[in-house]
Formats: sequence, structure tokens, C-alpha cells
Amino acid sequence: MTTLEEIRQSVENGHYKITEQVITQALKQHIPAIKILDEAMVPAMREMGERYKNNEADIPRILSSARCMRKGLDILTPGLESERGLYVGTIILGTVEGDLHDVGKNLVAIMFRSAGFKVIDLGVDISEKQFLKAVRQNPEVSIVCLSTLLTTACPSMQHAVKALRQSDTEHRLKIMVGGGAVTKEFAEHIGADAYTESAVDAAEMAKTFIV
Repeated sequence: MTTLEEIRQSVENGHYKITEQVITQALKQHIPAIKILDEAMVPAMREMGERYKNNEADIPRILSSARCMRKGLDILTPGLESERGLYVGTIILGTVEGDLHDVGKNLVAIMFRSAGFKVIDLGVDISEKQFLKAVRQNPEVSIVCLSTLLTTACPSMQHAVKALRQSDTEHRLKIMVGGGAVTKEFAEHIGADAYTESAVDAAEMAKTFIV
């Protein structure tokens, strides 16, 4: 088994200490950080996302893999920043007002960071005013990502998207939405630019918005 295969397997199995050890070993072998990320870690999370979608992996298993990603990124980040020239873009992320769930949001944040984005994570139960304030305070932001797991919080998402659209007079923001309560049809109805089903897909979609 190659070093990259070992890393991938450790992420899929949720063994973060092994992930840390093998990534450190890979860097000593002069394997580029971006190669470790793109050919081992991201494919492992994509695989786990598929398993979760097919009911072959539960939330604790996904969280274990996510922890491996987070620990691995901590080691890889200095190398990644030097290899690709810091960040490819900046994203504001938050769970909308009325929803305290953060598992999906946290997974998306990990995948955004894996894809080279700087992530400003506002947390949960975020009002439209808080999203607007964050955009004003961070003029370099080009993407705002909103999530909710609850159908009862969907009106909050709709209000937040509308407020962001009205304030974005220069048309510089792309708005992405996701979460268990969100559908492609709902995303189109409220005027979002994109909807994705998984954290990996969200990161891939975000990259298409960066010119």
C-alpha cells in the first residue's frame, strides 16, 4: 500500500492519529501537500459522503473522518498556502436563524478549507443582519453559504438571501444554500446561485465561482 493509500484509508476509517502520522511521513518523503490533499484526503471524504448518502455510514463515522480531515489540514496548511499562493477566495458560512445544527455546516467548512478557501464561519442561528454585517466587514468575500436542517428555518434562509441580494448592488456575491431541509427547487425559488447535496460538491461548486 502506498503512503497516499494509507492516508486515504485512515481518513475513511476515522483514525486521526494514524492520519497525522502518515501525513507527516508523506511530507518527509517530499510528497507535495496539494497532492496529499487532492489524491488522498478529498477522495476519502467523497467516499464517506457517498456511503452516508447510501446509508452505509452514520453521523459518528462521518464525524470521525471529518476529524481526520481537520487534523490533517492543520499539518498541511503551511505547505498548501505556499504551494498554491495562499487562499483562492473567501467564504462566509453559517446556519440560518432558528436552526442550531452544525454538523453539516462544519463538514462543508472543512471541505471549503480543503479546496483552498478562507472560511469565515459565523456559527449557528445566524440572522440576516448578522450575514449582512459579516459581508460589510469582509469586503474580500465573494461567496456566502447558508445552511439549514429544519424546514421551519427555511423562511429565515429566504429572508437572508433576499437581504443579501438587495444589499449586493455591485453583484459581486454568489449565494450558496444547502442542508437537509433544502431542495434544488427551493434554492431556485429563493434566488440562490447554487444548491448542492454534499460537502464535497459544495467545495467543487464554489471553485467554479472563482475567476
